Amino acid sequence: MDGINPKEVYTTKETQDFLKISSSTMKRMIKNGIIKAYRVGGTYRIWGSEILKLISPEVETKVYRRFYKPIKEKVSKVIEKW
Repeated sequence: MDGINPKEVYTTKETQDFLKISSSTMKRMIKNGIIKAYRVGGTYRIWGSEILKLISPEVETKVYRRFYKPIKEKVSKVIEKW
């Protein structure tokens, strides 16, 4: 695969290969709405533009603020108590 075309539709397997993630992680990302996928028949399809959005630095910052920063702060408070 050369690169991600924003106007092309990819399977979950192709998306997993691009992102280098497992099938269980892919399922979790779809279920939690992290990546938008469309059900076609019995399988999901993902627009290339959705994959590109996911790997953009802007999304990485949002994920950090939403998930990792609160965890980091909580761990820091626990360590301070020791």
